[in-house]
Amino acid sequence: MGIRLANTWMERARHMKTPDIRLYKNDLPDGLVFKDAIAVDSEAMGLNPHRDRLCVVQLSGGDEICHLVQFELGTTQAPNLQRLLEDDKVVKIFHYARFDVMLLKQALGIRVNPLYCTKIASRLARTYTDSHSYKSVCLELVGVQISKVQQSSDWGADILSEEQLIYAATDVLYLHKIREKLNIILAREGRLGMAQACFDFLHTRTDLDLEGWLDKDIFAHA
Repeated sequence: MGIRLANTWMERARHMKTPDIRLYKNDLPDGLVFKDAIAVDSEAMGLNPHRDRLCVVQLSGGDEICHLVQFELGTTQAPNLQRLLEDDKVVKIFHYARFDVMLLKQALGIRVNPLYCTKIASRLARTYTDSHSYKSVCLELVGVQISKVQQSSDWGADILSEEQLIYAATDVLYLHKIREKLNIILAREGRLGMAQACFDFLHTRTDLDLEGWLDKDIFAHA
């Protein structure tokens, strides 16, 4: 089913129009088609993929629509979502892909491919700053002030609040524009190839995370 949310104080504070949010249960609907790139994010009960379950996956095709999948407790498969996220013709854009890729792999057996991480890209491109959070990148590159208040809310609730849904949408609605801006800087500084190599390594990195090397630098001397 699809829903369009009413204006709230959060939207007025950000001077943006209400996002168009389509809410689904446990999987994307049949027949949903995206073009060459989609923005993806996820919400979970916590940061430990072995303990904390996947609750929400949100996606946008760059058209100001957010497709949000809410997962019920015990869901272990989402065939339509898996086909999309493993489609090698569609680039999946994340901010801090390391966590989302690991969570999707652990919860639903999905190996996302190909992918792009705006946080990695930001670290390689925006070397003039130490601020690489989604909030910071949004403000500088697309001029949008976002709220992160709902980040630590209860994403496992049966009914998500209006504020949670809007928060989830804003986490994907700007990723296409951010990617474009970061690619301009990366190309100018000659680092596009380095960025792609880092994106390609993310599956190895998340496999190591899930196998117990989450906080270990296997390249370190000591």
